[in-house]
Amino acid sequence: MGQASAEQALRALEPLVGEWTVEAKGPDGQAWPGAGRASFQWHPSRTHLIQRTVIDMPGAPDSISIMGCDAANGSYVQLYSDERGVCRIYSMRIDSREWILQREGEPFPQRFIGTISDDARTIAGRWEKAENGPEFTVDFYLTYRKVVLTSGLNTVPEPHERGLHG
Repeated sequence: MGQASAEQALRALEPLVGEWTVEAKGPDGQAWPGAGRASFQWHPSRTHLIQRTVIDMPGAPDSISIMGCDAANGSYVQLYSDERGVCRIYSMRIDSREWILQREGEPFPQRFIGTISDDARTIAGRWEKAENGPEFTVDFYLTYRKVVLTSGLNTVPEPHERGLHG
């Protein structure tokens, strides 16, 4: 009996691939000082996507995440860790319009809800937490903007120019 291939499920991650700037705002909408960068690159196996994020703001941790899927049921997971020693597992959903990460458990439930722009070059999102019961409140806002490099080999290909190789 054959197993389902992950190729189709992994294609949903393709819009994330590339280099991004990251802008953060507090729950009041005020921009936080400093800038951030995120990189999403395929692991050499092309079965996992690796996210590296660097934030140039005191108190904001740099992080690395690994995303993958369960091809049999089309579900996704993100394994997160940062320089503080925090490690978390998020369930994940993604399609051409929305990217959602969510976890239950201590110290509180939290989720990220991001809206992907029509051209897939901006993800406007927010991290929320539920510290006191089931109601989620905004922890902070994040906006990812894809960096389009234009010099030779550093050009980031358009999504339709990249393919998954089995």
